[in-house]
Amino acid sequence: MSIRTVSELLLDLRKKFKTKTVSVEKILLAFHERGFGFFLFIVALPMALPLPVPPGINILLATPLLLLTGQQAIGRKTIWVPEKLRKKRIDIKTLQDSIDKALPVTKKIEVFIQPRLGFITQGIFSNIIGAAGFVMALAVCVPVPLTNTVPSLGIALMAIGVVMRDGLTVLTGLVVGSLWVLMLVFIVVFLGTEGIEVFKETIKALLHI
Repeated sequence: MSIRTVSELLLDLRKKFKTKTVSVEKILLAFHERGFGFFLFIVALPMALPLPVPPGINILLATPLLLLTGQQAIGRKTIWVPEKLRKKRIDIKTLQDSIDKALPVTKKIEVFIQPRLGFITQGIFSNIIGAAGFVMALAVCVPVPLTNTVPSLGIALMAIGVVMRDGLTVLTGLVVGSLWVLMLVFIVVFLGTEGIEVFKETIKALLHI
């Protein structure tokens, strides 16, 4: 049986609801067990753009990533969100417009993704992916330029790899995000806060911020 792509899931979602508004709960239920990968991809992809994020905002942006990856790490099959958010209703037009904006980028990414090494995306590996994603999401909270970009890219790659049953893409995301996290850990352990400041200024110089 062929695996439906993220863009196909988005198109299905666009056509699924006929009412003027839809609850977050119904959107979550529409994706069943693939919800974690799908929503992680949707949340992480915009954060993977190389744009500067003011201190404090990075922590706010990391919160949904921490919520989703944490649940994936402990093996939940469905996404839990606070009751107030679960019952929140979203205007269908807003949902459709968001899907229309996401589709072009999603389709370009899907060209490079195909089902392979599928065993890496399921079972105990799913817990490991969630745990690795949680650590990457924690790294987003560090106030260093590109801190939101690189780990979020790692999470986005792992997420779409899970949705598409592409273990190679999952491994790529794992390597990308883990290398960044290890680099930050190395700087803190061996150079301390001064090392973080030097690292921050170096990145700013390279990016001409």
